Amino acid sequence: MEALMIEGKHVLAVIPARGGSKGLPGKNIRPLCGKPLIAWTIEKALKSRYLDKVFVSTDSVEIAAVSVACGLSVPFLRPAELSTDTALTIDVVKHALSYCLEREGREFDYVVLLEPTSPLREDNDIDNMLSRLHDKSNLFDAIVSVGEVNEHPSIMKRLVDDYIQPFCPDLSQKMRRQDNAPAFFPYGVAYIVKTAALFAEGTFYPNRCTYYCLHRYQNYEIDGIYDFLCVENVMRYEWGLR
Repeated sequence: MEALMIEGKHVLAVIPARGGSKGLPGKNIRPLCGKPLIAWTIEKALKSRYLDKVFVSTDSVEIAAVSVACGLSVPFLRPAELSTDTALTIDVVKHALSYCLEREGREFDYVVLLEPTSPLREDNDIDNMLSRLHDKSNLFDAIVSVGEVNEHPSIMKRLVDDYIQPFCPDLSQKMRRQDNAPAFFPYGVAYIVKTAALFAEGTFYPNRCTYYCLHRYQNYEIDGIYDFLCVENVMRYEWGLR
């Protein structure tokens, strides 16, 4: 895949796709509007002008085969210790970076995390985020895609014994929801971070982190069957799919 470099900077994209999913078994390759779920993320990544390498990290032979059929090479299966319910995504990304360095001698200036459970990407989202981060690289080390939430923290509750209590008691409980400052959730369209900052601070949210606002229809992540059904119908409505 030929890529246009951003002023000589190299960019790696990692698509994490573990085989075991308790919320929705087999979700990463479950058919969604005619394609496996992961295919939607792979296709958008391959359309990017700036990604030098796209990497699917999986422990599943089946997911690997689907990824190859979608146009990506999968040179290894993820180690078992990085494929448990408690494995951290950041460790999966570090493993991919280490593999590229040790096996291919390649280093990357930016790393992009693309979660297959957030398939509602527009064609230019990845490149727009990369461009914004690079243009402001003197100010920021990372950028995260976010969407404004309707379920505002001011109306969230917690259950304590037999009582219902405000989840965020510091927020006004008397004002209308829209009178509080907007709240945003980080959806997995893309997390982009400078590789040096990722290793130095150990997070996709380093101290100098900016944001990229999504459209309302993109504010979904697939964790279970109801999320899947919502996204399927959003695709049909927004993109005219069947």
